[in-house]
Amino acid sequence: MYKSIRLKLFIAFLLTTLLVVAGMYVFMRWSLERGFSEFIEARQQQRIELLIDRLGNHYAESASWEPLASSRQQWIQMLRAERVHRRQPKPWRHEKGLAGSHYIWPPALPGQARKQGFTPLNLRLMLLNVDKSIIYGRQQDLSQLSLHPIQYEQKIVGYLGLLPGKPIKQLGELRFMEQQTRAFIWIALLMVFLSAGLALLLAYFFGRRLKKITVATKALGSGRYSMRLPVESSDELGQLAQDFNEMASALEQAEQARQRWIADVSHELRTPLAILRGELEALQDGIRPMTLEAIDSLSNEVMRLTRLTDDLYQLALSDHGALTYRKIKLDPIIILKRSIAGLRSNIDKKQLSIQLIDKTHSVILNADPDRLAQLFQNLLTNSINYTDSGGYLDITFCKKNDILMIDLNDSEPGVSTQELDKLFDRLYRVEKSRSRNLGGAGLGLAICSNIVAAHGGTIKAGTSGLGGLAVHIELPIQS
Repeated sequence: MYKSIRLKLFIAFLLTTLLVVAGMYVFMRWSLERGFSEFIEARQQQRIELLIDRLGNHYAESASWEPLASSRQQWIQMLRAERVHRRQPKPWRHEKGLAGSHYIWPPALPGQARKQGFTPLNLRLMLLNVDKSIIYGRQQDLSQLSLHPIQYEQKIVGYLGLLPGKPIKQLGELRFMEQQTRAFIWIALLMVFLSAGLALLLAYFFGRRLKKITVATKALGSGRYSMRLPVESSDELGQLAQDFNEMASALEQAEQARQRWIADVSHELRTPLAILRGELEALQDGIRPMTLEAIDSLSNEVMRLTRLTDDLYQLALSDHGALTYRKIKLDPIIILKRSIAGLRSNIDKKQLSIQLIDKTHSVILNADPDRLAQLFQNLLTNSINYTDSGGYLDITFCKKNDILMIDLNDSEPGVSTQELDKLFDRLYRVEKSRSRNLGGAGLGLAICSNIVAAHGGTIKAGTSGLGGLAVHIELPIQS
């Protein structure tokens, strides 16, 4: 059976509260009964001490128990003086035997009273001589007595014996206990009803917020990336709402980037394909003769398509971490010099002056030589393509702690400050028409960013002191 989160929260809160209320009721009842029993025991002890004092005073009158032993009425009156004003069973009975008539104290209790252990204090008292012979009492109960000495002139002259048993509470005490019990029950019921109301309120409050999150999650799953949750608190649910909003914003930006990516790729593919189609149709219709120049033009467009698809493939691999990295110990300056040598013809064509400054005095990196060469080639190609003829390119290597810093600074033209942060975005070009003529698709710097990240480094662009673009790379030496 399906149960909503509100019902589950309500049941959880209610059961927790019921458990707490029940525990408090049991504990308070136990504490009250224990304290009340201790109070009764203390009062009983006071009565016993008072009776012992009276027995001591009675003994002092004749220095003997003989008058008290021969006058049962005095013993009874002495006990009656300690009795509470309530009706109690007659505390003596008369027996006849071969030895004559005598009184037994205390009399035998009914079986039910003995079973429950509740016995009046007067029926649990016995009087003994100093030699522990019985003056008033039952011989069979002698072994169960707890003795309290009776003293006269610093000497023990007898004992007051007390049989074990629970003292009977007075009527007022019983009424007090009943009142407290009823009060506890009403308080417990009131707390249960209040707890049920509070549990219902909390279940509705938390359930409403969770319901909002559930609805927003379903909307986000259906493609509504503009969905946002109100952040109503600073607790865990508030943090969850804030995290949800950040996730939705990231998904919205990713969706927008995906749409731009598709549009840009389609545009990049459409242009060379349209040129190829136009030139092929011109050749087919005889408008343009089949010359070496026409074939070279078709070949150039095919090469552009090849470079674009290769760049897209490399970028996709680097995005998913599928590029293989076989890192070894190497000197990055040697890799850079090889890359410069491979592009020497293009550098000479643009009449660029390249200056390499090494301030590290030999540094060894743990890197992939092929990927590092691809990084340098893309950066050098970008500078060659976008630097005016006769310009400059300064490359500086320096070391700070365990970080290798590489700075590439070229001359004019430069890049505006608003566009610097976008240079490493895929398919982004500062001047799209000029970039297309040069054959660039705006993927080289995006691949560079992925390669640097795969080596645990960072790359960023800035304004060069030579008037052009400055690229700053930091690579960990111990990677």
